[in-house]
Amino acid sequence: MTRIALISDTHGYIDDQILRLIEPCDEVWHAGDIGNIAVTDTLKKHKPLRAVWGNIDGTKARAQFPENNRFFCENVDVWITHIGGYPNHYDVRIREEIQRNPPKLFISGHSHILKVMFDKKLNCLHMNPGAAGKSGFHKVRTFLRFAIDGDEIKDLEVVELGKR
Repeated sequence: MTRIALISDTHGYIDDQILRLIEPCDEVWHAGDIGNIAVTDTLKKHKPLRAVWGNIDGTKARAQFPENNRFFCENVDVWITHIGGYPNHYDVRIREEIQRNPPKLFISGHSHILKVMFDKKLNCLHMNPGAAGKSGFHKVRTFLRFAIDGDEIKDLEVVELGKR
């Protein structure tokens, strides 16, 4: 079993609360808008990290992380991208590929709106962890924790970090 902390939209902000709350996890996945490479450097000191760059990220993040990160975690096909949309409203950049070859778990950030939805047409779970940073219109900072056990995605938790 692999326990995941899924964060996004840190916009250059990381604090001890986040670091404490990722501690029970085996890996951290960051869905873009890192904001400052010091955020991912800090996360990597604590846990193995998978990340993608987002629309606010500069050359350092773009040199270190891909725009799309598709991989298997145990037996689950995962696709992380920053601007991806959500079921029935996928971004034009990924729409054709996700319909042709859907993953089991599709993760995006960007909206700052925590959302977990199942796409019945594609048989795909979509997750957006909201925003863990302090920059943006969101009222409450959030991220997700969950586990992957073989081909099962389970034990999903919404983690609220307080007001931005």
